[in-house]
Amino acid sequence: MFAPGRQVLYRNIDGPRLASVRPCRVVSDDGRGLLLWLARGSAVLVEEATDGRGIRDMPFAEWIGLDYRVVPGVWQGPGLLKFIPPDADHSVWFFRDDHGTFTNWYVNLEERALRWDDGEVAGVDVIDQDLDVVARPDRTWEWKDEDEFAERLAFPEHYWVRDEAAVRAEGLRVIKQIEAGDFPFDGTWTDFVPDPAWPVPATVPPGWDRPPVPRLRS
Repeated sequence: MFAPGRQVLYRNIDGPRLASVRPCRVVSDDGRGLLLWLARGSAVLVEEATDGRGIRDMPFAEWIGLDYRVVPGVWQGPGLLKFIPPDADHSVWFFRDDHGTFTNWYVNLEERALRWDDGEVAGVDVIDQDLDVVARPDRTWEWKDEDEFAERLAFPEHYWVRDEAAVRAEGLRVIKQIEAGDFPFDGTWTDFVPDPAWPVPATVPPGWDRPPVPRLRS
């Protein structure tokens, strides 16, 4: 378990590479799962092609043939809660507007988080599976990025998602939770206010580039 208030790095892994690194603050870590806070203005790291374009700035067929680098950036959006349930292939993000009012849930389908702790720096590694679900406060929902998901699946030798059916099945499982208003889609944390004493990270700490946690493959 990570102690409340500790900084941990939420790292998104694309195949063998780091796609992004986001320093977050631990809100809670218990039997329900790990709850993280990403503050507006936080320093982040993002992968881009050496010509400065990101993965969404071009067709995937072009992206896979380019060289890459990881560059510093800033989290520009409003503060964001990320909830990572245990033993699940998704996280739930709580989006809010510029005034801090909850607007919607965002189910980020991802290969489950693997924790690591190197003492001075710690984090979780996930593999983003691109297909997502957006859920509104009235618990209506819709799939997101279906076109992007389908485009990348056409390149199995380069794409990090191995099982399309498993990704969709996880999404459908969470959709049932959404429709039923089950936790965490029951209003929990929609009025969350971060501790004002938490500093906004101005840099990503050393150790962010440690090797990804190995995953067991069948």
